[in-house]
Amino acid sequence: MRKTLFLSIFLTSSVFTQADDVTVLSPDSNLQVTISTNDGDVTYAATLGGLQVLEKSSLGLKTSVGDFTHGLTMKNCHKKEVFDCYTMRSTKTASSEYHANQLTLDFENQEGRTFSIIFQVSNNDIAFRYSIPRQKFDDKEYKRAIVYQEKSSFLFPDRTTTFISPQIGPETGWEQTKPSYEEGYSADAPMAVRSQYGHGYIFPALFHVQGGKSQQEGWALVSETGVTGGYCGSHLSDYQSGTGYTVAYPDKGENNGFGSEYAGIPLPGETPWRTITVGTSLKPIVETTISYDLVSPLYEASTDYQSGRYTWSWLIWQDNSINYDDQVKFIDLASAMGFEYCLVDNWWDTQIGRERIAELSQYAQSKGVHLMLWYNSNGFWNDAPQGPRDCMNTNIAREREMAWMQRIGIKGIKVDFFGGDKQETMRLYEDILSDANRYGLQVIFHGCTVPRGWERMYPNYVASEAVLASENVFFNEGAAIRQPFDLTLHPFCRNATASMDWGGIIMNKYLSKDNKSRHRRKTTDIFELASGIIMQTSIQCVAMQPNNLDELPQFEMDFLRQLPTTWDETCFIDGYPGKYIILARRHGDDWYVAGLNAKKEPITLTLDLSFLSDDATLYIDDTKGAPVQTTLKRDKKGRAKITLQSNGGMVIY
Repeated sequence: MRKTLFLSIFLTSSVFTQADDVTVLSPDSNLQVTISTNDGDVTYAATLGGLQVLEKSSLGLKTSVGDFTHGLTMKNCHKKEVFDCYTMRSTKTASSEYHANQLTLDFENQEGRTFSIIFQVSNNDIAFRYSIPRQKFDDKEYKRAIVYQEKSSFLFPDRTTTFISPQIGPETGWEQTKPSYEEGYSADAPMAVRSQYGHGYIFPALFHVQGGKSQQEGWALVSETGVTGGYCGSHLSDYQSGTGYTVAYPDKGENNGFGSEYAGIPLPGETPWRTITVGTSLKPIVETTISYDLVSPLYEASTDYQSGRYTWSWLIWQDNSINYDDQVKFIDLASAMGFEYCLVDNWWDTQIGRERIAELSQYAQSKGVHLMLWYNSNGFWNDAPQGPRDCMNTNIAREREMAWMQRIGIKGIKVDFFGGDKQETMRLYEDILSDANRYGLQVIFHGCTVPRGWERMYPNYVASEAVLASENVFFNEGAAIRQPFDLTLHPFCRNATASMDWGGIIMNKYLSKDNKSRHRRKTTDIFELASGIIMQTSIQCVAMQPNNLDELPQFEMDFLRQLPTTWDETCFIDGYPGKYIILARRHGDDWYVAGLNAKKEPITLTLDLSFLSDDATLYIDDTKGAPVQTTLKRDKKGRAKITLQSNGGMVIY
């Protein structure tokens, strides 16, 4: 009979066990993770309230100091409780309390070399990572290691379906700028489908877990956090029957082939955390803070960074708008709306020039607005021609450029076109953030990897694109048609784990400067207003155009003028990935409820809105898609019946 060791959360001493299985429970005892050693192989599995959310999945590492994928013997296990309380300015909730049970398992391989696996289990989150001590063998102490491969896998029950996005190969896409996490997502697709490009799937990855004979179902969101310049970013392999998805390291060709696809660490050293958020409903998925719970700030903020909203000419007026006079128009627009920032996009160095950018910055400040500037990340890792180039790729260049920006009053940068997920590239992200902090600059990344706990780790980090974003709505009608699907999906995956710079609450009816030509926006005005609440980032792009000042209803203008971008609390109310979403977010004492409908037909929902004030206002679409402002009506129990039109939305506040 298999022996099982249950770990009491009240004990903190080390114990030695020969048990085959070791089990760690969540603080509420509802989530159970079981680690097993069989014939030298280590696996883990998880159940949530009796639902098998994860079948036996592999653990282990292959490194330059030892192969820890097989032939392992468990020598010790240690356990303790973990508590953390912290506050943040820029994510879905301003304060968090993290309580988990930690289990550390020490293993030895057949050559006598050692490593540990650390699990932390909170009520709806599983996290694990590996730790390697210094090794002594062959009369030498090894103080460094290369990690070649992870055996870590995620094996879900057979009927599980997926909401995942494929990883694309290196040196692909426009001007060889990919991979950049900008591919489409599946919707309830089977697991046994080869990824579109044969390179597996990106983080985060959402799975709809089917319970088989139990008829139960649940959800699992897989990602990673705590990736610094001291490690590479990872993704998921293609699915393999009996194994599931494994952790995969970058392609050798990323970053134009420069730098290792492996990770190099000093010893003792640790890998980043692999995370699995689980729930029998979608509420824990949407509300999770596990990306931040497991990490700590890496430096102090040099200044009091301000959240806010920005205007952006490039989305619809494109490259030709990067001139002094057009940027004045968008600064004036930001000022008229009470927005804090205006983003000047690519080519400003040649189409405006540095001297006139300094003048433009002074003009913006006279209007109560600050500029953010676009930069190309390059070096040599792609062929993107836009300037400014060669300003962010070395420390010397950054110091010169950022000192200049500080002198002229620039408050943020958007850095674009990175080279993949190698450790070399992760170091560049970290170096840009660290250097920018010394000069009081906030940072947005585009054409980039997904962030991994960075909002807490780097206090001047704002958000990343890392999504098939609003620019594609401009470029082609297909993306405009797909927009409702995307924005009802991302609260459950991409935006659940990290801030997302979607790049624009689009208020033009047509995707053109004259607002009469090219293809039409497929969403209603209220959908767009609601998206500003659904999409989470502390500096939100409101992609209004100067013509909107004379075209939009006054109540839409008033709403955008006071739209918050930071939240004290976020609550999931209802929804299904890619179909519809209802979220409530609190800013100070004020609650905002937003909804989006991506379905082809209207949906009617009965919502418990008893937490809202008696004078709450409802913005919603009528049956023809026209915006309506009205007073929210509720029954005696605080419930309201709401009908969301196809590609429409609602806002209540």
